[in-house]
Amino acid sequence: MSPSDSDRPLTGPLPENLRIGDVARLVGTTPRTIRYYEEIGLLAEAPTRPSGQHRLYTEAEVERLREVMRLKDLLGVSLDELKTLLTAEEARAEVRAQLRRENVDPDRRRELLTEALGHIDRQLHLVHRRAAELGKLEEELSETRKRVRRKIRGLDAATDGTYPPAEEALPR
Repeated sequence: MSPSDSDRPLTGPLPENLRIGDVARLVGTTPRTIRYYEEIGLLAEAPTRPSGQHRLYTEAEVERLREVMRLKDLLGVSLDELKTLLTAEEARAEVRAQLRRENVDPDRRRELLTEALGHIDRQLHLVHRRAAELGKLEEELSETRKRVRRKIRGLDAATDGTYPPAEEALPR
């Protein structure tokens, strides 16, 4: 691979195992970020390997990183909140796997569904809190926009010689 090739993002089907620099380019982050996410538990830590060998990432690990990055960007949450969200998602996946078994008796099935509901509620709490914060910001920006528009109309009216603008022309 030439030096210029290493700067290009990977496209097409993923190779079986990727080195950290390739993964970083692929998902739009840095190797340092990936290592930090491993350190704090957002991503699985590197398996033990002989000294001097590179850490290789599987397609599943790349997909996990993509999901971490997507949720972080989408929700704008702290890393601790993101970890809570992802831990709940992993627990839900485990519950789904148990529910897919054919021999789960109805009482255990109910327990598993109740457990899944608790995980979903934790995730929804986080999402609702972020949505409320975004709603508040939207309201603040809308009010600021109204004030700015009123000021522009006032300036236009003063320029036209109709200052102050007629009361009925102002928005309510």
